[in-house]
Order: sequence, then structure tokens, then C-alpha cells
Amino acid sequence: MTTAEHTVEKIGGTSMSRVRELLDTLFIGDRSGDALYNRVFVVSAFGGITNLLLEHKKSGTPGVYALFANADDDHGWLDALTEVGRAMGKAHHEVLEHAGDLNMADEFVRERIEGARSCLFDLQRLCSYGHFRLSDHMLVIRELLSGLGEAHSAFVTTLLLQRAGVNARFIDLSGWRDDTEHSLSERIASGLEGVDLAREMPIVTGYVQCTEGLMREFDRGYSEVTFANIAAQTSACEAIIHKEFHLSSADPKLVGEGKVRKLGHTNYDVADQLSNMGMEAIHPKAAKTLRQADVALRVTNAFDPGDPGTLIDDQPTKTPDVEIVTGLKVVALELFEQDMVGVKGYDAAILEALRRHNVWIISKTSNANTITHYIHASLKAVRRVARDLEEHYPAAEVNVRTLSIVSAIGRDLSGLRVLGRGLNALEEAGLGVIAAHQTPRNVDVQFVLGSQDMDKGVAALHSALIEARPLAPAAEAEQKAA
Repeated sequence: MTTAEHTVEKIGGTSMSRVRELLDTLFIGDRSGDALYNRVFVVSAFGGITNLLLEHKKSGTPGVYALFANADDDHGWLDALTEVGRAMGKAHHEVLEHAGDLNMADEFVRERIEGARSCLFDLQRLCSYGHFRLSDHMLVIRELLSGLGEAHSAFVTTLLLQRAGVNARFIDLSGWRDDTEHSLSERIASGLEGVDLAREMPIVTGYVQCTEGLMREFDRGYSEVTFANIAAQTSACEAIIHKEFHLSSADPKLVGEGKVRKLGHTNYDVADQLSNMGMEAIHPKAAKTLRQADVALRVTNAFDPGDPGTLIDDQPTKTPDVEIVTGLKVVALELFEQDMVGVKGYDAAILEALRRHNVWIISKTSNANTITHYIHASLKAVRRVARDLEEHYPAAEVNVRTLSIVSAIGRDLSGLRVLGRGLNALEEAGLGVIAAHQTPRNVDVQFVLGSQDMDKGVAALHSALIEARPLAPAAEAEQKAA
């Protein structure tokens, strides 16, 4: 790969489903000649495909992987895999127009789907012998299936760009039919070897098959890790994530389109807090990779090409400010034990139970005899943790209930009295605050509300902490123009 001042850019699944529109905004737009290049694109699967391959991210509806893992017979996962092939075909028939391109895309899907079908059949046959256990291979199967989606979208996007006159190159890092083993960095280097960034536009799969096993640690957050590692490994001048919206001060659906403000500039500390609240600007591990490589991150709206979006780097703010308000539904796990005072070990036992059941801790508070963890997980999973703790501490009282956390976040909140002003705003909105947390680091303040009050809480805090603050002259002019 030739060295050049280049960017590495990632496109998410929702935006990928509008890839034809991206020709006129992101990929080509008003660019021509050399201006088209020195850009590497890492793509996710078309919207909904990974849900069909694995399981629905929000509803949990089983896809091919989940049906195969719990198969009583072959019909469920076989039918689901056939449905994936149909969905892929529908997706690229909405994108491509030329008959030759459509034939190539149809054949690509047929070859990958039939290859996956044969692989799953062979694995079932192998595991019918007592020496082999299907459970030992399920993570590999999850990776194999997931990689199908990114390979398909990258291949189709390459065809689309080539037909539009762009010298695009399909870079498949999914390890399909590759019997060699590579680390993540080796797979990236091998895939990009020989690419001339000044004259070619690489379209790269978001999934990378490697010895580290990306899904083992990151599950469905792997594409951002791929993106960050490519940016770091190739010394990109900037890493850019294209979303279908701007990174704004709140969800415009909750507070109103005209009331939200684009962040414009923030830092990785704020990005980490957003990740903790389930509103990922970028996966925390991906952010760490970019930070360590001194690569700045930009988050843009893929369909607003004239706007520079929001820059995320390590720079502190010159003016303390609340930058964003967001909320998350949580489950509160409370352990009360009268004899806890002065006794060590309760924390460790609770954390071990939470780790064992793989639940995500958002926040935690404790006093002399009570420890409360606020968790983002299903009630079913948290009740399993509660049962373990009741067995471990038979004299303890363990309570579980659904709540929400609304958080005000900024690079520096010092001197803003966010806690007090936030409590007043929530009280004026008629919302009962169950708990409130602020740490000395002054980057976020969390308010615990009833589950049903989350949206109203976001709106109330945004109104008091962000809308009530006058816009800077430049931002005001920009907002009026919008």
C-alpha cells in the first residue's frame, strides 16, 4: 500500500441501506479525478442482514446462528439461511441496475450462502460423534455467519462504484475459504497489500477473521474495532464515522429537531461516557486504539456532505459546558445486608456474579449496608444474578426493579451546578428523582428516574441545561441557516 495523506471511513448498516444516495453525497458528490481517492471505506452489512444471520439486536428474535445453536431439527436454521439469501438479493437488487452487476451479485450470494450451508451441515455431522462438541465451535460459526453480511455489502458497493466510474477495490478480510491463520494486523496488512490509495478506493469488510477472534471480545461491535485498527495501522490523517444523523445534544425525536445542537467538537472522554450510556459514538476499544495512535475521530452525517460534523480528539474544552443529555433503561440490583458494615468481600462476590452472567454495569452506589448496581440487561439475566447472590448471602435482602438513568455529559462540568440545576428541572417537570450521582471528575451527572420517566427526563434536562444556554454567534448563525 502506498503512503499518502488518507482517511479511513466507516459506514453503518442503516446508512448502507441507502448506498445509492451515498454516491451523490459521500463516495462521489462533487469530487472528480484524484479527489475521489485517498479514502478507505469500511462497511457494515446492509440494514437488517446481521439480525437475520445472528439474532435481532433489540428484540432478540433468533436468526440463523441462534436457531442453529438450539436446533432440534434442521428446518429452522435452514429456512432462516434461505431467508438471508433472499434478503441479500432484495438488498442488492434495490442498489444495482446493470444486468451484469446483478448477475455477479446473485452469484456471490449463492456461493456464500451455499458454502455456509455446507459448512454447518458438515459440523453437525462431525458433532454427531461423541468426541466432538458443537458448543466448542459456536463462536467460530458466529464469526463465519456474521462475515457473510459485510462481504456482501462490500462486494455490492464495489460493483456500484465501478459502474459509476470509480476505481473501487473489494477488500475481503472475512477469511472466506482461506486456510491460513493471521492476526488482526497481519490480515489488515495482507488485505491492503499492493493497494494504491492515490488511485484506488478500497471497500473493506467490517468483519476481520483473525486469531484474536473479534467476536469473542466485541461481539457485534467488531466493525468499529476493524475501522480503528485500519486507521491506526495505516497512520490515517483522520478516522471518520458516517451516520445517518449528526452527533447532537440529544435525540431530536425527544426534544425536537429545532432544539438540538450539533456537538461540533468534543473529546474521547465524552465518547466513553456516551458508550457507557449505550449511545455509542464509537466502541470504547476502538476509541482507545485511535487515541493511542494519535488519530482524531470525526462523526458526520453521511447525507449532509457539506457539514464537517463533530471532531473527537484529546483536547480539553476552554469553556465548561453540558454538551449532551441522554438516557438509558436500566435494572437496579440492590443488595442489603445488615451485617455488611466493616466486612470485606461483598463487592467482589457481586461483581463475580455479574461477570458470570455477562451483564453490563452502568453505575454503582453503596453505603454502610447496601450496594446498588445499575445494569443494562434483561430482567431475566438480572434475576439469575439475584438468585446467585441470595444463595451466597442467605441473610441478605436482594431487590430488582426497572428504572432509567438520564445523564448530562460534557468535557468539563465544573462550576455549572449541574446536579442542583438538574434536580430543580426534574422537579419542575413533575418527575421524582430516585437517586443522583456526580463524581469529582466532572464529566457527567446521572439522575435515576422511574423507567417510564426517561424521555421526559431527557427533555427536561436538555431544556434547562442546554436550550437555556445562549448559542455562540457562529453556532447561532449556523442553526438559523439550517
